[in-house]
Amino acid sequence: MSLRFFKPGYRSWVVIWIMAVLVLWEGIAWILQLFLSPQQAASRLPYLHDVLVALFRYSGTLAEQGAVTFGNAAIGFAGGTLLGLGLALLMSAAVWLERTLSPYVVSSQMVPIIGLAPIVYGIIHNAEWARIVMAAYVTFFPIIIHTLKGLKSAAPEHLELMRSYGASLTARYIKCLLPSALPGLFSGMKIAAPLAVTSSIVVELMGAPDGLGVLMVSSLYYGHAQVGMFWATIMLSIGIGLISYLAISLAERWLTPWQPEFRAKGGQAT
Repeated sequence: MSLRFFKPGYRSWVVIWIMAVLVLWEGIAWILQLFLSPQQAASRLPYLHDVLVALFRYSGTLAEQGAVTFGNAAIGFAGGTLLGLGLALLMSAAVWLERTLSPYVVSSQMVPIIGLAPIVYGIIHNAEWARIVMAAYVTFFPIIIHTLKGLKSAAPEHLELMRSYGASLTARYIKCLLPSALPGLFSGMKIAAPLAVTSSIVVELMGAPDGLGVLMVSSLYYGHAQVGMFWATIMLSIGIGLISYLAISLAERWLTPWQPEFRAKGGQAT
C-alpha cells in the first residue's frame, strides 16, 4: 500500500471524507429521531456526540478491556505470522512440499470463524489461549499466500547469478529471496492484523470473562440504557484495527524503501 496518506494534499481529502461521514452520521441519526421514538432511534443509530460522550465516560473500562483483546490478538498475530512465514519458506524451498501442503492450507480456511471459535473455546476452556489460537488461525493463511508469492517473484537472473558465484541456499535467501518476499509479507500482515482483532472479539462473544466482546454483549443486554457503550466499543474495535494497519504500513515503509511507491519522486515520497 502506498502511504499517500502522509502527503499534505492526500491528507486534506482524507479529512474531508471523514468529516463528510461524521456529518452524514449525525444527519441520519437526526432523521431517525423524527420518525421513531428516542429509544428506537438510538437503538438503530445514536447521535455521534452521544457515542463520543460514552467513549470519554467509560474510557477506563474500555481501555482495560481493549488491552485484553488487543494483547491476546497481538500475541496470536505474531505467532500466526511466524508460522505462516516459516511454512512459506519451506514451501518455496521444496516444490513437492508446496504441492502437499497447499490443499490443507486452503482447506483450513473453509471453516467460518463464527463456527470455529466456540469449538476452540470449548476445547481449550481458556479465553486467553482461545483468543490467541483464533488470532493465529486467521493470520497464518494470508501470510503464507502473500509471502510465497513474494518469494516466487524474485528475479530469476539474480538467482542464476548467485548460483554461478557458488552462493549457498542460505545466502540466496538472505540476499535475494527474503528481500523479494518482504512486500508480500507486509501485504499479508496488513490483511491479517484487523482480522486477528475481529477473531479475538468473536471468541469473547462465546462467553469469555473479559474483553471488548463481553462489553458488547452486556451492552446489548441492557438495551437502550447502554447503547452508547455498545457503539463506543465498536468504535474502539475499529480504532484498534486501523492503528494496527497503520503501524504495519509505517514498518513496511521503513523496511522496504526500494518499493516504487516509497521512492522519492519530484522531491517527495509517493
